[in-house]
Parts: sequence; C-alpha cells; structure tokens
Amino acid sequence: MNIPQEVKYTQDHEWVLIDGDEAIVGITDFAQGELGDIVYVEVETVGETLSKEEVFGTVEAVKTVSDLFVPLSGEIIAFNDALEDTPELVNDDPYGEGWIVKIKLSNPSEIEGLLSDEAYKDIIS
Repeated sequence: MNIPQEVKYTQDHEWVLIDGDEAIVGITDFAQGELGDIVYVEVETVGETLSKEEVFGTVEAVKTVSDLFVPLSGEIIAFNDALEDTPELVNDDPYGEGWIVKIKLSNPSEIEGLLSDEAYKDIIS
C-alpha cells in the first residue's frame, strides 16, 4: 500500500499536501481500495469557506457513497475537473492525478493536528 511521507493524513483517510498557504486534498490509497471502483466525485463547494471537518463533497463508488471532510479550515479554491470525465483517476493515482480539491488555508495552525505517515500507518494496520 502506498503511503507517501511528504503528505499529511487525517483519520478520515484523506491526504493533505501543504504548499505555502494552500493545501491539495485527496483520498488515500487505503480509502480508494476500501471503496472500490469510483464512478463519480461530486464537489459543489468551490468558492465556499468551510471549517475543519465540514463535508465538502462526496465520492461515489459502485457499492457506496462516502462524504469527504475538509481536513483544514479555508476556502475551496479549485476542484480537479479531470475527475468529472475520469473519476477512476482517484483509484489509479490517488496521490497525483486523482487529487480532489485545493484549499486556501484560513488557519494554518490546524496543520499540526494532521497525522504523519507513521501515525496513519498505525490507524490502518
């Protein structure tokens, strides 16, 4: 299972790549594996400012629909439009082409509450 060291994680199985005052967010390799084939990704919160742990969208797999929770407070500034036509990118490349949203952070101190790769490994093992 792929658990990159350069990103942070949440207990909700999302990964977060911090880039200055922005963060790129997706779901982990573990999460996409548990969900199975992803057929639709819905995010209708672009332009909205959300608080940490609010729902920002959903991922629909063949068997289930799962909410996506914003890992850090801020404004949703971008959605990965490629997922509209090819949602399976989340399965194929969860840490790359399968990213879901970008957030403009409003409270960077929340980053300290995210999990390291080692802490995330402990949760899923």
